[in-house]
Amino acid sequence: MTTSMDNNHQPSQGEAPHCSFPFRAVGLFTGDMRRCGEWVKRQSLVIQLPDCVFRGVAQVMFVNNPLSGLLIVVGLFLQNPWWALNGLLGTLVSTVSAFMLGQNREAISVGFYGYNGTLVGILIAVFSAKGSWYWWLFLPNVFMSMLCPVVSSALSSVASKWDLPIFTLPFNILVCLHIAATGAAHPYFPEVDIQPNNHLHHLNDSIQSLSIPQLFLSVPVGVGQVYGCDSPWTGGLILLALLLCSPTLCFHAMLGSAAGMFAGLALAASHRDIYTGLWGYNSALSCIAIGGVFYVITWQTHLLALICALFCAYMTSATSKLMSVLALPACTWPFCLSTLIFLLISSEIPAICRLPLSVVSYPEENRRYRRQLKASEEAQHSQQNGSQEEARPKEKGRPNVQLQVEKETVVIQCSATTEHTRTANITRTLGCMQAVRLLATTQ
Repeated sequence: MTTSMDNNHQPSQGEAPHCSFPFRAVGLFTGDMRRCGEWVKRQSLVIQLPDCVFRGVAQVMFVNNPLSGLLIVVGLFLQNPWWALNGLLGTLVSTVSAFMLGQNREAISVGFYGYNGTLVGILIAVFSAKGSWYWWLFLPNVFMSMLCPVVSSALSSVASKWDLPIFTLPFNILVCLHIAATGAAHPYFPEVDIQPNNHLHHLNDSIQSLSIPQLFLSVPVGVGQVYGCDSPWTGGLILLALLLCSPTLCFHAMLGSAAGMFAGLALAASHRDIYTGLWGYNSALSCIAIGGVFYVITWQTHLLALICALFCAYMTSATSKLMSVLALPACTWPFCLSTLIFLLISSEIPAICRLPLSVVSYPEENRRYRRQLKASEEAQHSQQNGSQEEARPKEKGRPNVQLQVEKETVVIQCSATTEHTRTANITRTLGCMQAVRLLATTQ
């Protein structure tokens, strides 16, 4: 269908420059903005740092686009300027720390060492009982963000053996470490008191009390909760940032958030938790990761992403209850555990193709890479078949060569049907023959 439409609507040579210019202009700001990244690499560190920071903010949603990161930062300031400031500080400190530790420059430039710092900075501010503009909170923020590259590098050295990503595991470890070390009664950095979630179903909640508008709003709110935000405006800007990079990412983010919302209803979760997006953010991340980022997008992997999102919602329910007993938040542990499980599955279906980490990009680029790889394999296979067919007629006029290996002598017999033959005896000198050269002359 797509191929036929493209062929029927191909522009003529006169129309090509007019039609290609708008697409090229749009292509400069969509996808991963590769040309912008290449230009920034040639500039000074003062220009490179903002690009790394904004890409790091966007990499929380698997987006490698500085404009998308800028839109997300605007959404964070709409939610809470104090949270946004802590998130930017955490991203900056984590990125500079990666430079100082001598981490891979390419990985730093695309934001791989910044996104965990973003979440650490925001969530430390979210869970602080001191509220906004408590400036002493910068101290644990800077320290924990500085440790993000250390934990990331350590986990990557282990996960690379299976070619697996580390996702937000450094963020989960460091935030839980900070909250467990301080607690609700700390005199300087008190945390929000997290009560054990012993019961899931609330008696006051019923099907009749459901608010349909709030259920619809819970989808963008669930996407916003990836950054700890419960504002639908923030979630809408995050979805717009995903759309700018990849429509596939935007669609799967909404699909995953909706799947988490329906799973929460099926498990009789608190309506308040569903409305505030607490059931959607982990499922949204899982659906994005499986639906086109680490797998090439096909209808099979699309269904696999939906199943992973539902599985992640169940994981969210179990993890939140277990972590609340320790007075710790669930963070993104459900997303990390469920997605790693789905990345470790093996399948004989060619359509379920997991990409190597070295080539992972946004879904449209992953699909393009897979098509090019498949086309090159087919071309190479057809070229090998053609060379074999060309070699067959030439073999008819060539002499037949037979090797007969004896105990200490290698006898090479060269015979032709209508020609004279010549026999050469070669004696091995060192117990094994290093090379045999045959010169056959035909008279």
